[in-house]
Amino acid sequence: MRLHGSITMNGREYASGDDIPWTSVYPFFLLHMLGFGGSAFLMAYSGGVPVEILYLQGGIALLVYTVFYLTIFGRDEVKWMFINAGLGLFGIYSQISWLLSLFGRRAVDYPAYVHVIPFLYYVLYTFLLRHAVIDFLGAREDDTRRRRVEYGYIGASVVVYALAHFLEG
Repeated sequence: MRLHGSITMNGREYASGDDIPWTSVYPFFLLHMLGFGGSAFLMAYSGGVPVEILYLQGGIALLVYTVFYLTIFGRDEVKWMFINAGLGLFGIYSQISWLLSLFGRRAVDYPAYVHVIPFLYYVLYTFLLRHAVIDFLGAREDDTRRRRVEYGYIGASVVVYALAHFLEG
């Protein structure tokens, strides 16, 4: 992966434009974000945490992750992350609804402002997941392979969203 900004990892400094191994990025962020995103999900939907605490904890963490994403992936990729998230609200809503249905709840049981932090975590996590799939399959530098992987990712996402929508219903 080629960095779009300077960063220090494990005491080693990397400059903008340096190549770093994807194994330095994805395992850490996938696990770390799963923990923080999971705690935000529990705080948002458990009913026991004031929304101010959810926004404070989630907002700070999301800001930090976004800064890392800008450094690692670049401004254009992060811009498209938010554009695609705006286009994919149905998919995100269906996933949240399905997850809540596992606990006997529904997304409509909560006001819209409660969904903001879990939705943003979902956006950042799926962005990271897409990039991980591209790198795991060695498609970052091969345009033809990358297109195939991206189309496969889109197809798999649509199937997962549709299943979640119908399973929750």
